[in-house]
Amino acid sequence: MRSAHAYRTALGGLIALASAIGIGRFVYTPILPPMIEALELSKSAAGLIASANFLGYLLGALLAAWPGLPGSRRAWLLGSLAVSAITTTGMGIAWTMVQFLLLRCIGGGASAVVLVLASAIVLEHLAEARRPRLSAVHFAGVGIGIAVSAILVAWLLRTGKPWPWLWFASGISSGLATIAAALLLPDKRTSTRHVGRLAGPATDPALPRLIAAYGLFGFGYVITATFIVAVVRGTPTTRALEPVIWIVFGLAAAPSVALWTWIGSRLGIQAAFAVACAVEAVGVLASVAWPAATGTVLAAILVGGTFMGLTALGLVRARELATGDPRRVLALMTAAFGLGQIVGPGFAGVVSDRLGGFAVPSMAAVFALLIAGALALRVPQLRPTCGAAGADRPRRRGGCWGRASVPRR
Repeated sequence: MRSAHAYRTALGGLIALASAIGIGRFVYTPILPPMIEALELSKSAAGLIASANFLGYLLGALLAAWPGLPGSRRAWLLGSLAVSAITTTGMGIAWTMVQFLLLRCIGGGASAVVLVLASAIVLEHLAEARRPRLSAVHFAGVGIGIAVSAILVAWLLRTGKPWPWLWFASGISSGLATIAAALLLPDKRTSTRHVGRLAGPATDPALPRLIAAYGLFGFGYVITATFIVAVVRGTPTTRALEPVIWIVFGLAAAPSVALWTWIGSRLGIQAAFAVACAVEAVGVLASVAWPAATGTVLAAILVGGTFMGLTALGLVRARELATGDPRRVLALMTAAFGLGQIVGPGFAGVVSDRLGGFAVPSMAAVFALLIAGALALRVPQLRPTCGAAGADRPRRRGGCWGRASVPRR
């Protein structure tokens, strides 16, 4: 019974992240090229719209961290899922820059609340059920949402639908996913106000380095993740890949958490984080240094195959370092991530308009990722203590993936 409940919870988390993050946040990437063409948007304007979403993401993370947040976590989670679906649909009827910015900002806030609260609820229940490795199922939702929405957008474009229809279909899909998540996620009546009063602050001295690394990672991945489809459309040698490149990105992301979880159980979370940053840096570099079909596909696989793995590694390690309510630490990590994402698209859009390409901002992203990896290596490693509460059974080789670990100072 406990195992079935754990799988049900992980599946509910998967659907929640697919809706709010995979669709609500990332569907902008495949819809952006037809929007640029139809509305004659500059790269700076496109980057500003993306940055508005990430500003909302930062504000949503801070809201989720507020200890006085009234009501239950589940109610806030489901409400935020509904807001994400509504703002996604609303993009199809917006016609001014102010409306685009407002809708994407609100939608970004909703997506951050979903990520923080869904992760807090799901990771807590999986730890109680002694199935922490099912966190890979939860975090796979982002890649699955990206792939499903990319297929949907590609099909609608193939049938000749204009860009507003792409938002309408994405919003409806997100709304259906919200209903499914509500049916699957546990209805545990825990007040966020009560949790906030009981929890103490997170004071582990390793946290600032991890948070800084996470923020640099946010900057490092987001330029490629925002503009890769636009770059593909604007490059004659890769234009034919436009309908499929975002699908490749999403399909690479879906199993990536399981892969990097496995690597983390053997190398340690910090070492795995550093390796993933280096791999992602290679992908970002390939997106601009190898302007051919092979280079573009490699970039989609490497960036798509690492960004959610890095997200999971960072959040799980932060939860292990938390000395109070893990929701606060998850929110701090998400806020740092949001700051990196706010800077990235706007910076890339302005530089691209002035220099005529994304080479310079992408190189800045490469350096940010390498610095993030170096910072992660300075966070104390964990020595697995399998068999303790919340951990899996001992394994013959490697470690375990859960909270029960001892820092190696």
